[in-house]
Amino acid sequence: MSTTAVAPLTIQDAEALVTAAHRAAEAAGVTVSVTVLDAGGHLLAFRRDDRAVLISGETSTRKAYTALQLDAPTADLVDAVQPGGLFHTLPTALDRPLLFIAGGVPVHRDGRLIGAIGVGGGAPEQDHGFASAAVTALS
Repeated sequence: MSTTAVAPLTIQDAEALVTAAHRAAEAAGVTVSVTVLDAGGHLLAFRRDDRAVLISGETSTRKAYTALQLDAPTADLVDAVQPGGLFHTLPTALDRPLLFIAGGVPVHRDGRLIGAIGVGGGAPEQDHGFASAAVTALS
């Protein structure tokens, strides 16, 4: 079986994601924190606007981690943690709790997961839009 190597998410990619998400947030008048993780869950880039709520940093990181672990936008997973949902008990079963609030988006290259971005600080739907815009800009 032959596999083709896919370039990993680089520091430059991560910084471009952070910049794109911040620009989208600034254009909307929202202050946010942005976290970018590589495929192994390692922090590649982080930025918290001085005016953003302090907890937005942890929120953006947990959103990115959730999107990475489940390879899905967190906006698509919100119903899964409701009682009777697929992941109802999952958030408490892990060492690092997942965060099922819109704003985390996986990053793919050539169809393979290479990392994730999380945005926190705005309304969940806004955060999702900022993260999605950044991923689209990277493509």
